[in-house]
Amino acid sequence: MVDLKGQYAKISEQIDEAVLSTVRSAHYINGPSVKSFQANLEAYLSVEHVIPCANGTDALQIALMALELKAGDEVIVPAFTYVATAEVISLLGLVPVMAEVDPDSFNISIESIESLINEKTKAIVPVHLYGQSADMEPIMNIAKKNNLYVIEDNAQAIGATYTFSDGKQMKTGTIGHIGTTSFFPSKNLGCYGDGGAIMTRDEILAKRIRMIANHGQRKKYYHEITGVNSRLDSIQAAILDVKLKYLDDYIKARNDMAGYYDESLKVIQQLETPKRSANSDHVFHQYTLKVKGGRRDDLKEYLSGLGIPSMVYYPIPLYKQNAFKKFVGQGFQLKLTEELCSTVLSLPIHTEGSTKETNFIVESIKAFYAIKK
Repeated sequence: MVDLKGQYAKISEQIDEAVLSTVRSAHYINGPSVKSFQANLEAYLSVEHVIPCANGTDALQIALMALELKAGDEVIVPAFTYVATAEVISLLGLVPVMAEVDPDSFNISIESIESLINEKTKAIVPVHLYGQSADMEPIMNIAKKNNLYVIEDNAQAIGATYTFSDGKQMKTGTIGHIGTTSFFPSKNLGCYGDGGAIMTRDEILAKRIRMIANHGQRKKYYHEITGVNSRLDSIQAAILDVKLKYLDDYIKARNDMAGYYDESLKVIQQLETPKRSANSDHVFHQYTLKVKGGRRDDLKEYLSGLGIPSMVYYPIPLYKQNAFKKFVGQGFQLKLTEELCSTVLSLPIHTEGSTKETNFIVESIKAFYAIKK
Protein backbone atom coordinates (compact mmCIF):
# COMPACT_ATOMS: atom_id res chain seq x y z
CA MET A 1 0.00 0.00 0.00
CA VAL A 2 2.99 2.31 0.59
CA ASP A 3 6.59 2.17 -0.66
CA LEU A 4 8.59 3.08 2.44
CA LYS A 5 11.81 1.62 1.01
CA GLY A 6 11.57 3.78 -2.08
CA GLN A 7 10.82 6.87 -0.02
CA TYR A 8 13.81 6.21 2.24
CA ALA A 9 16.14 5.65 -0.74
CA LYS A 10 15.59 9.21 -1.99
CA ILE A 11 16.56 10.83 1.30
CA SER A 12 18.75 8.10 2.79
CA GLU A 13 21.86 10.25 3.20
CA GLN A 14 19.97 12.87 5.19
CA ILE A 15 18.17 10.26 7.28
CA ASP A 16 21.35 8.32 8.00
CA GLU A 17 23.21 11.43 9.07
CA ALA A 18 20.33 12.57 11.29
CA VAL A 19 20.14 9.17 13.01
CA LEU A 20 23.91 8.80 13.45
CA SER A 21 24.21 12.35 14.73
CA THR A 22 21.57 11.60 17.37
CA VAL A 23 23.24 8.35 18.36
CA ARG A 24 26.63 10.04 18.66
CA SER A 25 25.12 12.80 20.81
CA ALA A 26 23.85 10.26 23.38
CA HIS A 27 20.75 12.47 23.88
CA TYR A 28 18.22 9.69 23.32
CA ILE A 29 15.27 11.10 25.28
CA ASN A 30 14.03 14.69 24.81
CA GLY A 31 17.26 15.58 23.05
CA PRO A 32 17.91 18.51 20.71
CA SER A 33 16.29 16.70 17.78
CA VAL A 34 12.96 16.54 19.65
CA LYS A 35 13.06 20.26 20.35
CA SER A 36 14.04 21.01 16.76
CA PHE A 37 11.23 18.91 15.29
CA GLN A 38 8.73 20.40 17.73
CA ALA A 39 9.68 23.95 16.69
CA ASN A 40 9.63 23.13 12.99
CA LEU A 41 6.25 21.42 13.20
CA GLU A 42 4.84 24.40 15.12
CA ALA A 43 6.06 26.65 12.30
CA TYR A 44 4.67 24.38 9.58
CA LEU A 45 1.25 24.18 11.22
CA SER A 46 1.26 27.82 12.43
CA VAL A 47 0.29 26.66 15.91
CA GLU A 48 1.67 27.87 19.23
CA HIS A 49 2.18 24.54 20.97
CA VAL A 50 3.20 21.07 19.73
CA ILE A 51 3.80 18.41 22.37
CA PRO A 52 5.44 15.29 20.90
CA CYS A 53 4.47 11.94 22.42
CA ALA A 54 4.91 8.20 21.92
CA ASN A 55 2.08 7.48 19.43
CA GLY A 56 -1.23 8.71 18.08
CA THR A 57 -3.34 6.72 20.53
CA ASP A 58 -1.45 8.23 23.46
CA ALA A 59 -2.03 11.65 21.90
CA LEU A 60 -5.80 11.11 21.98
CA GLN A 61 -5.74 9.77 25.53
CA ILE A 62 -3.58 12.59 26.87
CA ALA A 63 -5.77 15.17 25.11
CA LEU A 64 -8.87 13.78 26.82
CA MET A 65 -7.10 13.59 30.20
CA ALA A 66 -6.17 17.25 29.88
CA LEU A 67 -9.85 18.22 29.73
CA GLU A 68 -10.54 16.72 33.18
CA LEU A 69 -13.76 15.05 32.10
CA LYS A 70 -15.62 12.89 34.62
CA ALA A 71 -16.63 9.24 34.40
CA GLY A 72 -19.87 8.93 32.47
CA ASP A 73 -19.37 12.09 30.43
CA GLU A 74 -20.23 11.59 26.76
CA VAL A 75 -17.92 12.21 23.82
CA ILE A 76 -19.30 12.20 20.28
CA VAL A 77 -17.23 10.27 17.71
CA PRO A 78 -17.86 9.03 14.17
CA ALA A 79 -18.85 5.36 14.05
CA PHE A 80 -16.75 4.93 10.90
CA THR A 81 -13.14 5.25 12.02
CA TYR A 82 -10.20 3.38 13.49
CA VAL A 83 -10.73 1.87 16.93
CA ALA A 84 -8.27 4.19 18.74
CA THR A 85 -10.65 7.13 18.52
CA ALA A 86 -13.26 5.43 20.70
CA GLU A 87 -10.87 3.14 22.57
CA VAL A 88 -9.29 5.91 24.64
CA ILE A 89 -12.70 7.36 25.50
CA SER A 90 -13.84 4.04 26.94
CA LEU A 91 -10.50 3.47 28.66
CA LEU A 92 -10.94 6.71 30.64
CA GLY A 93 -14.42 5.77 31.84
CA LEU A 94 -16.13 8.10 29.38
CA VAL A 95 -18.91 7.17 26.98
CA PRO A 96 -18.26 7.15 23.22
CA VAL A 97 -21.44 8.24 21.43
CA MET A 98 -21.51 6.97 17.85
CA ALA A 99 -22.37 9.51 15.17
CA GLU A 100 -23.35 8.98 11.54
CA VAL A 101 -21.02 10.06 8.74
CA ASP A 102 -21.34 12.03 5.53
CA PRO A 103 -21.69 9.73 2.48
CA ASP A 104 -19.41 11.88 0.31
CA SER A 105 -16.52 12.91 2.57
CA PHE A 106 -16.86 9.90 4.94
CA ASN A 107 -16.35 12.36 7.82
CA ILE A 108 -18.65 12.92 10.80
CA SER A 109 -22.11 14.27 9.94
CA ILE A 110 -22.96 17.72 11.27
CA GLU A 111 -26.64 16.83 11.54
CA SER A 112 -25.81 13.68 13.48
CA ILE A 113 -23.67 15.64 15.97
CA GLU A 114 -26.50 18.08 16.64
CA SER A 115 -28.99 15.26 17.22
CA LEU A 116 -26.78 13.56 19.84
CA ILE A 117 -26.04 16.48 22.16
CA ASN A 118 -27.52 16.35 25.66
CA GLU A 119 -26.60 17.47 29.17
CA LYS A 120 -23.98 14.70 29.43
CA THR A 121 -22.17 15.67 26.24
CA LYS A 122 -18.78 17.25 26.91
CA ALA A 123 -16.71 16.88 23.75
CA ILE A 124 -16.65 16.08 20.03
CA VAL A 125 -13.84 14.17 18.32
CA PRO A 126 -14.02 14.74 14.56
CA VAL A 127 -11.72 12.46 12.55
CA HIS A 128 -10.22 13.86 9.35
CA LEU A 129 -10.62 10.57 7.54
CA TYR A 130 -8.45 9.44 4.62
CA GLY A 131 -6.74 12.85 4.43
CA GLN A 132 -9.63 15.30 4.14
CA SER A 133 -10.87 17.66 6.84
CA ALA A 134 -14.17 17.23 8.59
CA ASP A 135 -16.39 20.30 8.24
CA MET A 136 -14.80 22.19 11.12
CA GLU A 137 -16.59 25.56 10.95
CA PRO A 138 -20.05 24.25 11.88
CA ILE A 139 -18.47 21.82 14.36
CA MET A 140 -16.74 24.69 16.17
CA ASN A 141 -19.97 26.71 16.09
CA ILE A 142 -21.89 23.81 17.63
CA ALA A 143 -19.18 23.38 20.27
CA LYS A 144 -19.25 27.07 21.19
CA LYS A 145 -23.05 27.12 21.39
CA ASN A 146 -23.13 24.07 23.67
CA ASN A 147 -19.93 24.71 25.67
CA LEU A 148 -18.19 21.60 24.31
CA TYR A 149 -14.55 20.76 23.69
CA VAL A 150 -13.31 19.72 20.24
CA ILE A 151 -10.39 17.30 19.86
CA GLU A 152 -9.32 16.77 16.25
CA ASP A 153 -8.09 13.30 15.33
CA ASN A 154 -5.66 14.36 12.61
CA ALA A 155 -3.76 11.08 12.29
CA GLN A 156 -4.64 10.75 8.59
CA ALA A 157 -4.63 14.36 7.43
CA ILE A 158 -1.52 16.19 8.60
CA GLY A 159 -0.78 18.95 6.09
CA ALA A 160 -4.40 19.37 4.99
CA THR A 161 -5.87 22.88 4.95
CA TYR A 162 -9.43 23.85 5.90
CA THR A 163 -10.99 27.04 4.47
CA PHE A 164 -13.62 28.91 6.47
CA SER A 165 -16.55 30.76 4.92
CA ASP A 166 -14.71 34.09 5.32
CA GLY A 167 -11.68 32.77 3.42
CA LYS A 168 -9.53 32.16 6.50
CA GLN A 169 -7.40 29.03 6.24
CA MET A 170 -6.03 26.79 8.98
CA LYS A 171 -4.20 23.49 9.03
CA THR A 172 -6.16 20.52 10.31
CA GLY A 173 -5.27 19.70 13.89
CA THR A 174 -5.00 23.37 14.84
CA ILE A 175 -8.69 24.37 14.67
CA GLY A 176 -10.18 22.62 17.69
CA HIS A 177 -9.23 23.12 21.33
CA ILE A 178 -6.72 20.27 20.90
CA GLY A 179 -5.44 18.38 17.87
CA THR A 180 -3.73 15.01 17.79
CA THR A 181 -1.74 13.13 15.18
CA SER A 182 0.19 9.91 14.58
CA PHE A 183 3.59 9.39 12.98
CA PHE A 184 3.04 5.68 12.32
CA PRO A 185 5.38 4.71 9.44
CA SER A 186 2.65 4.56 6.77
CA LYS A 187 1.26 8.02 7.58
CA ASN A 188 1.93 10.92 5.22
CA LEU A 189 4.49 12.12 7.76
CA GLY A 190 5.74 8.89 9.29
CA CYS A 191 8.74 7.93 11.39
CA TYR A 192 10.53 4.56 11.51
CA GLY A 193 8.71 3.33 14.58
CA ASP A 194 5.94 4.79 16.70
CA GLY A 195 5.37 8.48 17.34
CA GLY A 196 2.67 11.08 17.82
CA ALA A 197 2.00 14.68 18.77
CA ILE A 198 -0.59 16.90 20.39
CA MET A 199 -1.31 20.45 19.18
CA THR A 200 -3.07 23.37 20.86
CA ARG A 201 -3.23 27.15 20.82
CA ASP A 202 -4.21 27.28 24.49
CA GLU A 203 -1.21 27.84 26.77
CA ILE A 204 -2.98 26.52 29.87
CA LEU A 205 -3.95 23.31 28.09
CA ALA A 206 -0.44 23.01 26.67
CA LYS A 207 1.12 23.15 30.15
CA ARG A 208 -1.29 20.50 31.42
CA ILE A 209 -0.68 18.26 28.40
CA ARG A 210 3.09 18.46 28.90
CA MET A 211 2.67 17.49 32.54
CA ILE A 212 0.40 14.54 31.77
CA ALA A 213 2.78 13.21 29.12
CA ASN A 214 5.63 13.41 31.65
CA HIS A 215 4.28 11.50 34.66
CA GLY A 216 2.18 14.47 35.79
CA GLN A 217 5.24 16.50 36.72
CA ARG A 218 6.35 20.00 35.89
CA LYS A 219 9.48 19.68 38.04
CA LYS A 220 11.32 16.37 38.29
CA TYR A 221 10.12 14.18 41.17
CA TYR A 222 7.25 16.58 41.99
CA HIS A 223 4.09 14.99 40.61
CA GLU A 224 1.15 17.39 40.68
CA ILE A 225 -1.35 15.18 38.85
CA THR A 226 -1.61 11.59 37.66
CA GLY A 227 0.04 11.33 34.28
CA VAL A 228 1.57 8.84 31.87
CA ASN A 229 4.96 8.24 30.30
CA SER A 230 4.65 9.13 26.63
CA ARG A 231 7.67 10.48 24.79
CA LEU A 232 8.79 10.75 21.17
CA ASP A 233 12.34 9.45 21.24
CA SER A 234 15.16 11.54 19.80
CA ILE A 235 15.99 9.21 16.89
CA GLN A 236 12.38 9.25 15.62
CA ALA A 237 12.28 13.04 16.03
CA ALA A 238 15.46 13.37 13.96
CA ILE A 239 13.90 11.27 11.18
CA LEU A 240 10.68 13.30 11.28
CA ASP A 241 12.59 16.56 11.17
CA VAL A 242 14.12 15.49 7.86
CA LYS A 243 10.86 14.19 6.41
CA LEU A 244 8.88 17.29 7.44
CA LYS A 245 10.85 19.25 4.82
CA TYR A 246 9.35 16.98 2.15
CA LEU A 247 5.78 16.74 3.44
CA ASP A 248 4.31 19.14 0.87
CA ASP A 249 6.13 17.24 -1.89
CA TYR A 250 4.70 13.97 -0.55
CA ILE A 251 1.21 15.50 -0.56
CA LYS A 252 1.63 16.65 -4.17
CA ALA A 253 2.78 13.18 -5.24
CA ARG A 254 -0.24 11.60 -3.58
CA ASN A 255 -2.56 14.09 -5.27
CA ASP A 256 -0.97 13.41 -8.66
CA MET A 257 -1.56 9.68 -8.18
CA ALA A 258 -5.13 10.33 -7.02
CA GLY A 259 -5.78 12.48 -10.08
CA TYR A 260 -4.55 9.68 -12.34
CA TYR A 261 -6.90 7.23 -10.63
CA ASP A 262 -9.79 9.70 -10.92
CA GLU A 263 -9.33 10.24 -14.64
CA SER A 264 -8.73 6.59 -15.43
CA LEU A 265 -11.51 5.06 -13.33
CA LYS A 266 -14.31 7.53 -14.06
CA VAL A 267 -15.45 5.37 -17.00
CA ILE A 268 -16.40 2.54 -14.64
CA GLN A 269 -19.97 3.21 -13.53
CA GLN A 270 -19.77 0.57 -10.81
CA LEU A 271 -17.10 2.60 -8.97
CA GLU A 272 -17.43 5.91 -7.17
CA THR A 273 -14.15 7.81 -6.93
CA PRO A 274 -13.43 10.00 -3.87
CA LYS A 275 -15.29 13.29 -3.72
CA ARG A 276 -13.46 16.45 -2.69
CA SER A 277 -14.94 18.77 -0.08
CA ALA A 278 -15.44 22.39 -1.11
CA ASN A 279 -13.83 23.68 2.09
CA SER A 280 -10.87 21.30 2.41
CA ASP A 281 -8.01 20.15 0.27
CA HIS A 282 -7.11 16.44 0.34
CA VAL A 283 -3.74 14.95 1.29
CA PHE A 284 -4.81 11.39 0.32
CA HIS A 285 -3.56 9.27 3.14
CA GLN A 286 -5.88 6.78 1.47
CA TYR A 287 -7.48 6.71 -1.97
CA THR A 288 -10.83 5.11 -1.22
CA LEU A 289 -13.39 3.98 -3.76
CA LYS A 290 -17.00 2.99 -3.19
CA VAL A 291 -17.63 -0.29 -5.04
CA LYS A 292 -21.25 -0.67 -6.11
CA GLY A 293 -23.27 -3.79 -6.78
CA GLY A 294 -21.98 -5.85 -3.85
CA ARG A 295 -18.73 -6.72 -5.63
CA ARG A 296 -16.19 -5.06 -3.30
CA ASP A 297 -14.79 -8.30 -1.90
CA ASP A 298 -14.69 -9.88 -5.37
CA LEU A 299 -12.66 -6.96 -6.70
CA LYS A 300 -10.33 -7.09 -3.72
CA GLU A 301 -9.72 -10.81 -4.22
CA TYR A 302 -9.15 -10.32 -7.95
CA LEU A 303 -6.54 -7.63 -7.36
CA SER A 304 -4.84 -9.74 -4.71
CA GLY A 305 -4.50 -12.55 -7.23
CA LEU A 306 -2.53 -10.17 -9.44
CA GLY A 307 -0.25 -9.12 -6.59
CA ILE A 308 -2.02 -5.76 -6.14
CA PRO A 309 -2.70 -4.86 -2.51
CA SER A 310 -5.89 -3.16 -1.41
CA MET A 311 -7.45 -2.58 2.00
CA VAL A 312 -10.85 -2.10 3.59
CA TYR A 313 -10.75 0.83 6.01
CA TYR A 314 -13.03 -0.12 7.89
CA PRO A 315 -15.09 -3.32 7.60
CA ILE A 316 -17.05 -3.05 10.87
CA PRO A 317 -18.76 -0.03 12.48
CA LEU A 318 -17.40 0.79 15.94
CA TYR A 319 -20.76 0.03 17.54
CA LYS A 320 -20.66 -3.54 16.22
CA GLN A 321 -17.26 -4.22 17.77
CA ASN A 322 -17.60 -6.33 20.93
CA ALA A 323 -15.68 -3.69 22.88
CA PHE A 324 -18.33 -1.03 22.22
CA LYS A 325 -21.65 -2.89 21.97
CA LYS A 326 -22.39 -1.95 25.57
CA PHE A 327 -22.62 1.72 24.59
CA VAL A 328 -25.52 1.29 22.15
CA GLY A 329 -28.97 -0.26 22.35
CA GLN A 330 -29.87 -3.56 20.76
CA GLY A 331 -30.52 -3.14 17.06
CA PHE A 332 -28.66 0.19 16.89
CA GLN A 333 -27.81 0.95 13.30
CA LEU A 334 -26.37 3.80 11.25
CA LYS A 335 -27.36 3.22 7.65
CA LEU A 336 -24.66 5.25 5.88
CA THR A 337 -21.90 3.92 8.11
CA GLU A 338 -22.90 0.32 7.37
CA GLU A 339 -23.13 1.09 3.67
CA LEU A 340 -19.56 2.38 3.69
CA CYS A 341 -18.32 -0.64 5.63
CA SER A 342 -19.64 -2.90 2.86
CA THR A 343 -18.51 -0.81 -0.14
CA VAL A 344 -15.22 1.03 0.56
CA LEU A 345 -11.93 -0.18 -0.91
CA SER A 346 -8.62 1.66 -0.69
CA LEU A 347 -6.05 1.35 -3.47
CA PRO A 348 -2.28 1.80 -3.14
CA ILE A 349 -1.30 5.46 -3.00
CA HIS A 350 2.06 6.79 -1.96
CA THR A 351 4.90 9.11 -2.79
CA GLU A 352 6.84 6.70 -4.99
CA GLY A 353 4.08 5.44 -7.26
CA SER A 354 5.19 5.23 -10.90
CA THR A 355 2.92 5.72 -13.89
CA LYS A 356 3.67 2.14 -14.95
CA GLU A 357 2.58 0.69 -11.61
CA THR A 358 -0.49 2.90 -11.36
CA ASN A 359 -1.51 2.07 -14.92
CA PHE A 360 -1.19 -1.65 -14.14
CA ILE A 361 -3.58 -1.22 -11.21
CA VAL A 362 -6.04 0.77 -13.34
CA GLU A 363 -5.97 -1.67 -16.26
CA SER A 364 -6.43 -4.59 -13.87
CA ILE A 365 -9.54 -2.96 -12.44
CA LYS A 366 -10.86 -2.31 -15.94
CA ALA A 367 -10.20 -5.95 -16.81
CA PHE A 368 -12.26 -7.01 -13.79
CA TYR A 369 -15.18 -5.04 -15.21
CA ALA A 370 -14.31 -6.17 -18.76
CA ILE A 371 -13.80 -2.61 -19.98
CA LYS A 372 -11.59 -2.47 -23.08
CA LYS A 373 -8.72 -0.02 -23.47
